[in-house]
Amino acid sequence: LVLTERTSRFEIIIKLANYKASTCKVGLQSIIDDYGAEYFTTITFDNGSEFAQLDSVEGTDVYFAHPYSPWERGTNENQNGLLREFIPKGRSLHHYDIIDIQSFQDALNSRPRRILGYRSTAELMPEL
Repeated sequence: LVLTERTSRFEIIIKLANYKASTCKVGLQSIIDDYGAEYFTTITFDNGSEFAQLDSVEGTDVYFAHPYSPWERGTNENQNGLLREFIPKGRSLHHYDIIDIQSFQDALNSRPRRILGYRSTAELMPEL
């Protein structure tokens, strides 16, 4: 499950046990509870069946992009492309443990970005 904050490009990545809707719901709710609902005004997901129960998550408003409209989630799609530097497309996540996933998240959050004036997310949001 990959969440990207649009303003700071802060990336949250968690490894889920499976792609069932109930697992995704529990994972998202735990992220919101851990980080604080104030950081999650709205969240937009695509229309995959694994996201079917997310509209019942507490603490944020959940929206769904239109089918076959990745531009409605452009920031997240770009971040997913950057994540492919660490996890090649088609490679199973079973090869990676939580330590690997955390290191990928930290690397992305430490990367300077032109859109942020060549600062990193870690510099903009050091408390997270």
